[in-house]
Amino acid sequence: MAERKKCDIAVIGSGPGGYVAAIKATQMGKSVALIEKNLLGGCCLNVGCIPTKTLLANASILHSIRRAADFGIKTGPISFHYDQMKARKDSVITKIRTSLEGLIKSNKITICRGAAEFESPYVLKIAGQDNLFLEAGKIIIATGSIPLDIKAFPCDHDRILNSTSLLELTEAPKSLAIVGGGYIGCEFASLFAELGCKVTILEALPTILAAQGASIAQFMTKALTSRGIEIKTNVKVKSIENKKSHALISLEDGQTLEADFALVSVGRKVYTDGLKLEKAGLKTTEKGFIATDDKMQTDVRGIYAIGDVTGKWMLAHVASHQGVIAASNAAGVEAKMHYEAVPAVVFTSPEIATVGLTLEQAKEKGYDAALGSFPFQALGKAQASMDTEGYTQIVSDRKTKQILGASAIGHEAGNLIAEMALAIQNELTLESVADTIHAHPTLAESWLEAALIANEMPIHFPPKIKR
Repeated sequence: MAERKKCDIAVIGSGPGGYVAAIKATQMGKSVALIEKNLLGGCCLNVGCIPTKTLLANASILHSIRRAADFGIKTGPISFHYDQMKARKDSVITKIRTSLEGLIKSNKITICRGAAEFESPYVLKIAGQDNLFLEAGKIIIATGSIPLDIKAFPCDHDRILNSTSLLELTEAPKSLAIVGGGYIGCEFASLFAELGCKVTILEALPTILAAQGASIAQFMTKALTSRGIEIKTNVKVKSIENKKSHALISLEDGQTLEADFALVSVGRKVYTDGLKLEKAGLKTTEKGFIATDDKMQTDVRGIYAIGDVTGKWMLAHVASHQGVIAASNAAGVEAKMHYEAVPAVVFTSPEIATVGLTLEQAKEKGYDAALGSFPFQALGKAQASMDTEGYTQIVSDRKTKQILGASAIGHEAGNLIAEMALAIQNELTLESVADTIHAHPTLAESWLEAALIANEMPIHFPPKIKR
């Protein structure tokens, strides 16, 4: 007979939402069990954010070395060993995962290794390395998402890959066809193009990176094309065949193309397989999401859901914040989730970072919106480091001067966006940024300049000619 245990709060899934929720709950004095059937850290650590950014860091170093002569630095012949890059990626993951396990245990969280399913609303059956029934006062579901598979051309993980299996290659492909021009596809395109791979992006929509807005999509189309990446939009893939030595991609218009591998990156779907949600009285939406309120509670009192399964934002940092909110409410301290200032970063070359509303979205919501944009080309620091590609821009309300949104394209965009996330979260105005002293010379000065331009008071940019 399986062992029976009790805890105050059970968390299903140890990704960036789950483990953060578990830690927060223990900080609030609750006994917590964290259930994981695979590797600690979830998708983000093991097959998502961390491995891709590790490989992209390798490519960035290679790019810098290739530019050495522009800085007066002489180098010898340059080569790379992708198998060693892959090995470094694996070692980074292992190191972080080991540290994460230590962090979880230091918080006196019980780790249950196995697959969880509901026996009833507050009883879980766990099967795997650990076999037990777990009775919990509250339950937080944080089971994440997996790559979306297409029935017409399912991944065989040989020549037809998804984002998980592509990370296991030990040799850089000579050519790669990427089905899907969203952030995942474009990140991999940047990576392998830098490694000398012939990359073709196939996108069904009129533009790549459609979710990032028109101006970013237009800029990045030019930027990626200049790096040798071929972009085909308004095309639909009919089939992909594994020809043993290569993949053959057939389009609906009759065109075909060949590549060493095909990457299918058309999105992700929530993962609730095997949970037996019906035994908890839980239903999912038409798209498979678990609906929650602003306290991250589901339709069943005492059961919460966080991260990708909620269908809000499929971003690790959103899952983490939702985890804090869910754990607080599960522990009896009211907290609410807000999504007005969610930063999002696309780690292409150049990087893209956004937060808040685009100009188009602001106008749709009825704002009399202004846009202030400042190019890196006009920054002393960017000139000094030869990082002049890109810009920052701020969307604001002309009447109140409140900052509604911001975006950055270029070197360190992901780090730069934090200032605007803080500004939007705290409902700051253009004057708040303009009155803040920004260190010189830095790339962050671009926010100061963009705020001044949005307020029609530029300092380091020619004024608009008034007619």
